[in-house]
Amino acid sequence: MTLADAAAAAAGLAERGEERQLAELRAKWDDEVEAEARSQDFRERAVAFRAIGQFRYRQKIELLRRGLEDVSPACRGSALLSLELLSRDHPGVVNGVRPLLHELVTHDDNDAVRRLAVISLRNGSPQAPTIAILSALADDDEAGRELRDAAGKIAQALRRKAGPSR
Repeated sequence: MTLADAAAAAAGLAERGEERQLAELRAKWDDEVEAEARSQDFRERAVAFRAIGQFRYRQKIELLRRGLEDVSPACRGSALLSLELLSRDHPGVVNGVRPLLHELVTHDDNDAVRRLAVISLRNGSPQAPTIAILSALADDDEAGRELRDAAGKIAQALRRKAGPSR
């Protein structure tokens, strides 16, 4: 079984609420996730960063931060997918890396990575700087349509979450 296969199995266990089996699988694959996240091969790193979310490894947020700063867009994207998944019930996950997400949204060369960063910000608390960045991006005619649309929708959702004062 590969790490990708184990991660897919872990995601299934998590979705079914089988916490004990998930914990056992996590313990078995912990070292492999760590090793692949530090691999020289970007494909192995991307699988590892994605697996962090699938295994629901909340204690590996710092490792995900490395993924967000990786030179490979595939690795950054995989880390963002995991970050979004882990932050659904825990906005502190997004809040802890918010400046890095703002940097990815505004300056990453890859539009898919930028969109994933925008989507991840949806799960954080509705802070004014984030709403301002997303609103500006939604109005940026030089940004791609999908990126503008995502930024606009997330900015609007965060405004609603913040209440009438923002």
